[in-house]
Amino acid sequence: MFSPASRYGIAGATLALWALTACGSSSGGGDDPTTAPTTTQAAAKDKGPQCVGEAPADGVHVLRGGGFRLPGGGGVQYAAASADGTSRTATLRDGAAYKSGQQQWTVKPGSRLTVSGHAYSVRQVCSYRVLLEPNDAKDKAALAAAPESMEFAGGTAENALCFTTNRAVLAAAAKSFPAKGQPLSLLDNGGVKQLPSGPSLTVSYVDTAAGTAGLGANCAGVPVAVYKDVRVGDTVEFTRVLFKVTGLTEQAIRLTRTSE
Repeated sequence: MFSPASRYGIAGATLALWALTACGSSSGGGDDPTTAPTTTQAAAKDKGPQCVGEAPADGVHVLRGGGFRLPGGGGVQYAAASADGTSRTATLRDGAAYKSGQQQWTVKPGSRLTVSGHAYSVRQVCSYRVLLEPNDAKDKAALAAAPESMEFAGGTAENALCFTTNRAVLAAAAKSFPAKGQPLSLLDNGGVKQLPSGPSLTVSYVDTAAGTAGLGANCAGVPVAVYKDVRVGDTVEFTRVLFKVTGLTEQAIRLTRTSE
């Protein structure tokens, strides 16, 4: 599970939380994908736009700060974002988890990538996710395949539940959250928010003076989302479910579900 080793630190865990992604060449180690700053500073507000490009229904969602394991043994992470008020780009890193010396690419909608011999197109770049589309029908089918079981076994056995576009799996995950328009509070107590169907979320810090907070999620031993310096009004995503940050206190982050 996550443990807040630092102000930003969201350590690896093995509880399930599903998200989607693509790109890079392969693999990936086990280092924490974030590092702690030595001083507390107010984060710069994202200039937007929030999203650029279109989102196909069967696309692969790579969440900000997190990684995704791909067919063929490859993986990719959404390492960093940049926006200037009119355009948006993302930095993708090779491998599903952080490891020193990994290759990085700057991408925008329309970019094409090859990961372990598998081709993907970047369809959408958002502040909270990058959406990739496999170019090969076999890769699309592999990502959409039904899992052998909907039960969580722990570790890499959960790959088919964590890194998938299968609609049944995603629907089950979405039901773990409150309904659209309803709130979800995550306590800033170093613990894990365990949802009934398996997903887990954690808050790494809340800084009421700066008006920022950090939260993330983990699945199959991979940090699948690490949202640093979120503010009230920002959008975050977990298992294709969108939330808006609607409150920050010293004790908790309050999210409100904005998608079905």
